[in-house]
Amino acid sequence: MRSTAPLFPAVLAGFVAVLVGYASSAAIIWQAAAAAGATPQQIGGWMTALGLGMGISTLALSWWYKAPVLTAWSTPGAALLATSLHGVTLAETIGVFMFANALILLCGVTGLFARLMKLIPHSLAAAMLAGVLLQFGLKAFSNLEGHLFLCGSMLAAWLVAKAVAPRYAIVVTLLVGILAAWAGGDVVTDKMTLSVIMPQFIAPAF
Repeated sequence: MRSTAPLFPAVLAGFVAVLVGYASSAAIIWQAAAAAGATPQQIGGWMTALGLGMGISTLALSWWYKAPVLTAWSTPGAALLATSLHGVTLAETIGVFMFANALILLCGVTGLFARLMKLIPHSLAAAMLAGVLLQFGLKAFSNLEGHLFLCGSMLAAWLVAKAVAPRYAIVVTLLVGILAAWAGGDVVTDKMTLSVIMPQFIAPAF
């Protein structure tokens, strides 16, 4: 009988990858859509489409290549769009996203991206990424004064878990954050409702 011992670490690793990749970028995607004038219902449908697209493509590619393949959105690209979409209509924003993804597909199919990366110094690429994400990183500390207990407990949990059990550091930090937010009264569930929001078709404008 084949042992199922490696199953839990694999599931945990997949959970952490999706948690970090989705949660860290969802706020930026939401800001980008809001900057383009999308309504909460439209943004919810957008997130539904993103979740289905990434989930199905991840399952299909991992099954086909027999290797872990995780598809995701471009966080730096979304951050750049979130800061430059003011005054642009939602239809034009969709056109921008479609054109950007067409360029990404072209780079991947032709191998142009790999050749371009050899020409661009890694320090320059890192500086470009830092410039795009700088304001989002700085904003993460803006709420520190009002949520010192939450931020401090999560930081302490991460440091302890990183030293004792590095594999579970993210999960432990998440659980401690949930407990701290619940204890501080920041979790409100009496008005929360769960419903499926279907994506809305919006014709792109180029």
